[in-house]
Amino acid sequence: MPLDRLPIPRRTRPRTAPAAPALAVLAASAALALASAPPGAAAPPPGGSAPPPGATAPAPTVEERRLSRPEPQEILRRGGLADAGPSLERALGRARSLHRAEAAVARHGAALWERAVARAQGRGPARGDLARGDDRPLYWARLDMTARLRHWEPPFALDAADRARLEERLERSSRGQDSLRFPGGGVVRRVVVTGFDPFTLDRDIRIGNPSGAAALALDGTWIRTPDGPARVEAAVFPVRWEDFTGGEVERTLAPVLPRADLFATVSQGRVGRFDIERFNGAWRGGFPDNANLSRTGTVPVSDPASQPQWTATTLPYAAITEAATGPFPVLDNTAVTEIPAGSGEPVLRPQGPTPGSTARAGGGGDYLSNEIAYRATLLRDRLAPGVPGGHVHTPVLRFGEGNTSQVTDPEYVRNRRAIVEQVRMIITVALEAPPGR
Repeated sequence: MPLDRLPIPRRTRPRTAPAAPALAVLAASAALALASAPPGAAAPPPGGSAPPPGATAPAPTVEERRLSRPEPQEILRRGGLADAGPSLERALGRARSLHRAEAAVARHGAALWERAVARAQGRGPARGDLARGDDRPLYWARLDMTARLRHWEPPFALDAADRARLEERLERSSRGQDSLRFPGGGVVRRVVVTGFDPFTLDRDIRIGNPSGAAALALDGTWIRTPDGPARVEAAVFPVRWEDFTGGEVERTLAPVLPRADLFATVSQGRVGRFDIERFNGAWRGGFPDNANLSRTGTVPVSDPASQPQWTATTLPYAAITEAATGPFPVLDNTAVTEIPAGSGEPVLRPQGPTPGSTARAGGGGDYLSNEIAYRATLLRDRLAPGVPGGHVHTPVLRFGEGNTSQVTDPEYVRNRRAIVEQVRMIITVALEAPPGR
């Protein structure tokens, strides 16, 4: 059935007045500060001012340090969101209390998310020549904002706990995590979709993530189905182990999953194909995250005594894999890696886990894509066992052949657009599938 959008208006979105920062100058200033700072001193963030005499500037995070490189600066400049960081900095400069600062952080974080969604969906001015569906400007603009917030020295006492709370508020609001709100009434079906930030940026700092692009394209949209309209709400998650350890997935999804009719966690997976991941494992394999940290061990969750080694998708995988959803093949992936009961060595199981086995990799591997799938489906099983949901792995988003330096090219744009539209169609098929399919 062809996809359609209902002519139902979106919720009102906050708007932020544009500014005109000189990003080339800011990047050069940051590089100069790094070069001239004494050993152990932290340079101000791009565009940030030095702290007052005697104050200690926080060291930039691993992610923030990447921001001064030319490719992120170009993406910011061409992506329409470069004014978000300076705008937050000005608002913080006017804040004379923690309450005012928290309000400014929440307002500017939400505005960044809403602007990124509007840009991806073709609403309002693009304010830059990168294709509207690009997810990378949101990532780099958020890092610019967090760097400025962390470097900010207020005119009032601000302890570490208060600053951490401000940082968390900015993270959640700028990712759509605190704005997953469905309209009331029983006639509207409700869909939750999640995506991820770009990752492996030390391998190629130009990388985007089609799952994040899909979240931006789908947030707040409507899908027509035979059983009535379906509203999609979406959010994006960081590629950081510690945020998952801290319960970010559960805080975001626990309020909405019991009300949902369908959910899909989405991430970038294998080259040239989609996968519906049948099984998710309770194991972290240790691949470094965006903070260059590694974690290995059982996925830490609340009530570990009742924690299963495996969870399973309840998405209608047969219907999805049989449908014509787009140019990429969609596979029902049942393979896992387990330690069989009574054994000590991991083995690959193409048809799924065996009874009593210990997880070493789900269908989606042993990284954060597997972990968000595990956490979301475990949360479903604990709070709303009847809700269809699971994990969708997209194809890898690739640049055109021979492009090793440009931040975009026509093939990159075409590939992202095709992946995003196929995610939309997969969600549509899942909504239309009869129970048990």
